[in-house]
Amino acid sequence: MSRAEKEQIVAWAANDLGGAWPGIESNSGICGGAACIARTRVPVWVLETLRRQGVEEAGILASYPTITAQDLANAWGYVRANLPEIEQAIADNQTD
Repeated sequence: MSRAEKEQIVAWAANDLGGAWPGIESNSGICGGAACIARTRVPVWVLETLRRQGVEEAGILASYPTITAQDLANAWGYVRANLPEIEQAIADNQTD
């Protein structure tokens, strides 16, 4: 594992433990208050839905060119720390 990869893992762990989610924001006036990637209207629950459907990160990034790999890393950390919220958002937005 490279030094950069180790540093990234430490940064993710610090985010998970500290409850701070840089790059993730919730605003009641945007996407109904759902947690979104900062400066976008891309909800974290949408990204998690894609991941659960088997879409690889490269595919997600290609579909959403305004977000970065770091945004995805922040989103995955947010999902881990807020799973009930994300699961509820996915359920609320499912179409039959």
